[in-house]
Amino acid sequence: MRRGHQVEIIDPLSCYMNINPAAPSVHYKGRQLPHYDAVIPRIGSAITFYGTAVLRQFEMLGSYPLNESVAITRARDKLRSLQLLAKQGIDLPVTGFAHSPDDTSDLIDMVGGAPLVVKLVEGTQGIGVVLAETRQAAESVIDAFRGLNAHILVQEYIKEAKGRDIRCLVVGDQVVAAIERQAKPGDFRSNLHRGGVAHQVTITDLEREVALKAASTLGLDIAGVDILRADRGPLVMEVNASPGLEGIENTSGVDIAGLMIKWIEQQARPGYCLKTGG
Repeated sequence: MRRGHQVEIIDPLSCYMNINPAAPSVHYKGRQLPHYDAVIPRIGSAITFYGTAVLRQFEMLGSYPLNESVAITRARDKLRSLQLLAKQGIDLPVTGFAHSPDDTSDLIDMVGGAPLVVKLVEGTQGIGVVLAETRQAAESVIDAFRGLNAHILVQEYIKEAKGRDIRCLVVGDQVVAAIERQAKPGDFRSNLHRGGVAHQVTITDLEREVALKAASTLGLDIAGVDILRADRGPLVMEVNASPGLEGIENTSGVDIAGLMIKWIEQQARPGYCLKTGG
């Protein structure tokens, strides 16, 4: 690597662990892995449980994690992350969560009625996100998801956002890049994986402050913070612990991967001690 580091790419699903107090270790394809000064976790949502377990083992061995395992699991739990953000006074779309079908009507009223957004708690990249434009449609969607024993969030629809959101990329204590994402025609989901388009955007001081506070609240050093521009101010929609880099790097022209390595160089120490604990 041009910065003088030796890099090894490891599939977490091919790792296995020896968990004991005397000689804990991580093994990979038949060999015991050496000590690493730092680990850059890129853990897909489908392998969060096992991926964070492997990362936690590296943390126990004294490797510096670019994002800690406990912070990743916080961010991956949409309900928990929203609760933590709300506790810190960070503005969000009004969000409801319930279990019993008897609460559907009150849940819809709680978020201001239709149109509203129904989200699978486990969904990613715009999958499992539905805009219900009428009350009847909202009731049908909620009942359908519940019939699948799925956990859902119900959120107010921010009409004035017009299918746009801001992705702020946080590295350490700075927002290093920001793009505005626009949903494709006929859709309201701005995710680039769903066909959305992106362009550079200048964010306000308040939006920058909100993005940094959201990442810090979840304990993330690297985060993609998604913000909606509402009439009442910036609203945090989601905080991504493993944000995609290609789209925002191509759009902004910022070498985000290089800035991530620079942050590791500044922060990593031998025998790193966890900030938040496992």
